[in-house]
Amino acid sequence: MSTLKQEWFGNARSDILAGIVAGLALIPESLAFAFIMGVDPRVAIYASFTISVVTSFVGGRPGLISAATGAMALVLVSLMANHGLQYVLAATILTGLTQFILGGLGVANLMRFVPNSVMLGFVNALGIMIFMTQLPYIWGASSMTYLFAIVTLILVYVIPRFFTAIPAPLITIVLMTSIALISGVGLQTVGDIGTMPNTLPTFFLPDIPLNLETLKIILPYSLALSIVGLLESLLTSQVLDDMTDSSSNKNREARGQGIANFINGFFGGMAGCALIGQSIVNVKSGGRGRLSTLTAGVFLMFLIILLGDVVIKIPMPVLAGVMIMISFTTFNWGSFQFLKQAPKSESLIMLITVAIILYTKNLAIGVVFGIVLSSLSFVAKISRINVIQKRNRYEIKGPLFFASTTKFIQSFDNVSESEIVINFENSQVWDESAIGAISKVKQNLEQKGVKVQIQGLNSSSEQLT
Repeated sequence: MSTLKQEWFGNARSDILAGIVAGLALIPESLAFAFIMGVDPRVAIYASFTISVVTSFVGGRPGLISAATGAMALVLVSLMANHGLQYVLAATILTGLTQFILGGLGVANLMRFVPNSVMLGFVNALGIMIFMTQLPYIWGASSMTYLFAIVTLILVYVIPRFFTAIPAPLITIVLMTSIALISGVGLQTVGDIGTMPNTLPTFFLPDIPLNLETLKIILPYSLALSIVGLLESLLTSQVLDDMTDSSSNKNREARGQGIANFINGFFGGMAGCALIGQSIVNVKSGGRGRLSTLTAGVFLMFLIILLGDVVIKIPMPVLAGVMIMISFTTFNWGSFQFLKQAPKSESLIMLITVAIILYTKNLAIGVVFGIVLSSLSFVAKISRINVIQKRNRYEIKGPLFFASTTKFIQSFDNVSESEIVINFENSQVWDESAIGAISKVKQNLEQKGVKVQIQGLNSSSEQLT
């Protein structure tokens, strides 16, 4: 009970204020994701509200902001174009069910296989992507747009050095919006991005035929959405863990994402997951507990329904300026030192991860590719095996497994002794490929009249043989 109380009310004032900032930051992002998919803005707004509220109760990482996201929108583009919104909602429901099952199976335990170089690549690409997504709201616009963006950056940077009771982004948004309204300066506003819903989401069943053909259509999308959503959510959760020097229940987070998407599909929302930019906005603004996540979702709908006429007047260069400052703080500037000190393979993996994410505009693809490269690099390093000959005694040094069997076999191509000893005291036999290699060497030598004696196998190696 004490833990629950701490998660909800241990940081109440800061959580509410931070949630307000995060809720504001959700509006332009949600509208942009709706535009990507080609759906009514309500589909993304309702998703952001529903997912954020549900995950505040069932998620595993307090302070994490989950909503409609660009990565999920990209997966759903073709489904929306070919089959329509009802199939998108059905795929969202199936995605939630799949994610809940994966969370129950302990999918989050796989996070330990994400190396530091890939995590750095993820975080740095994220900072760059946040920056790049804000440029269209500023670049090539009027001089006043540049001025408002620059002043916003200065305020967000300077205010915390003198005043911390209220998050700097919130003060800046209110102040700069007021200046824009009073001065009457012409700037692009939130209202120019899309129209706003004026009602809360309601429960309904997707209007689709419940048959095998429907399942064949939505299952591939749901599987892709499940993987992308969990990967982004779990990595975001880890980033927040590092930022706040705390831990979180990753498997609970995976199940929570599943529950949120399952419910979300019945309320007219597209599939979503953790939003790294808004999550960092929340944490940087002081959000630490579940109340901040709940506030973000509730305040989003409060703004849209009750204060929609005010929200649509918020200048986009102001919101973009806030997000650009977040991108600067998200980027790990220590990576330049990492590039100097880390092994070349690790540095290369980090750079490739960043490049792939920026090229595909998909965090999940870049991370998966980085993990694969790291795995191959690791296998290449540990597959180095040495066979040292001392008269008729052959000492094996290094692990013997599928990646090192070729060199092991080749080391016995030119044996000239009539009797040899192969010693494994400094080696470990790992798999059936290794057993096959030992058998092959022994058989080939015995066919040549060479007597072979195997020594030094430890207990685990002997069990395999």
